[in-house]
Amino acid sequence: MGWTDERVEQLKSLWNEGLSASQIARVLGGVTRNAVIGKVHRLGLAGRAGPARTERPRSSISHKSVARVAAPEPVVVEEDPVTLDDGHFATVLTINDRMCRWPIGDPAENEFHFCGRNPRSGSPYCEAHARKAYQPQPQRRDRRAAGGH
Repeated sequence: MGWTDERVEQLKSLWNEGLSASQIARVLGGVTRNAVIGKVHRLGLAGRAGPARTERPRSSISHKSVARVAAPEPVVVEEDPVTLDDGHFATVLTINDRMCRWPIGDPAENEFHFCGRNPRSGSPYCEAHARKAYQPQPQRRDRRAAGGH
């Protein structure tokens, strides 16, 4: 549906009453929340008569005042790499899918090798290296508080 003069007047009235863009879209019918927001901006209706959010009560506790306690990180105990029967470490030529593929050293150097321990099920790494490789992401900050959208 298009924006007739009557619908624009109804939009202005609902906006000034403090309804949200979603609520206005539902009342008008045939338009989306984004269409309402776009029309409000084109009409220059930035100000409001009163608070828009009367349906859901706000808690008196600020989101910033709630302390988040991070779980302590498990201690990663790395063991020495496995020494093969010939006395050498696992290399690119000797590594297989039943060995931890955690790289040790600089690949450009002759001493470069792999851990070689038994890998964790479904992982290319042993338990210690899997915990080191697959760490949970830190909690994301509230994007609005950081200035993002």
